[in-house]
Amino acid sequence: MAKGFLLVLSGPSGSGKGTISKALLDKRDDIVYSVSATTRKPRDGEINGENYFFMSEDEFRIMADEGGFLEHAFVHSNYYGTPKDFVFKQIEKGEIVFLEIDVQGALQIKKNYKEAVFIFLLPPTMDELRSRIIKRGTETDEDIKRRFSNAFKELDFVGEYDFFVVNDKVENAVADIEAIIHSEKLRVKRHNDIKKLVTMQGGTVNVK
Repeated sequence: MAKGFLLVLSGPSGSGKGTISKALLDKRDDIVYSVSATTRKPRDGEINGENYFFMSEDEFRIMADEGGFLEHAFVHSNYYGTPKDFVFKQIEKGEIVFLEIDVQGALQIKKNYKEAVFIFLLPPTMDELRSRIIKRGTETDEDIKRRFSNAFKELDFVGEYDFFVVNDKVENAVADIEAIIHSEKLRVKRHNDIKKLVTMQGGTVNVK
């Protein structure tokens, strides 16, 4: 059985990570979304182990101290993290685990798990990025300036990633990510016995 892998998508605010992630997950059934852990309380309708792994602050801190997260952060009065155990179990089952995260989180993961595949999502231009942030209609002028400034700084980290994808049109960006997924499935290191794949009677190699 082919070994799976962790696919990490990140990029600056306004690059369209959420839109691309939803489109990709809606299109493919061979991707498992990485479930994060958090100390915040569940909202109505949220299911433990499906939306998040909900835990107390003490449980979270103990897990962090024991190295149980690929990355973790304190955001808006709560802890969030990516549990190693969930990700690694899915990978061993041959699954592609998909994680959408900010640049800081992606860099943490790269430090702790270099086997992941990292994609940086870019806007077509910085002017388009600014326009997308403004169109949200939820940001103050100060917030827009801060987000744009942070986005410009985050471009310095593109070199830490394996691939970049330009989000000019959603369908084009998704197609580029699917091409990356296909190429990663063909990596020799992800297969235990390639010779067996091609010599099995009536067998065919299928990586779609």
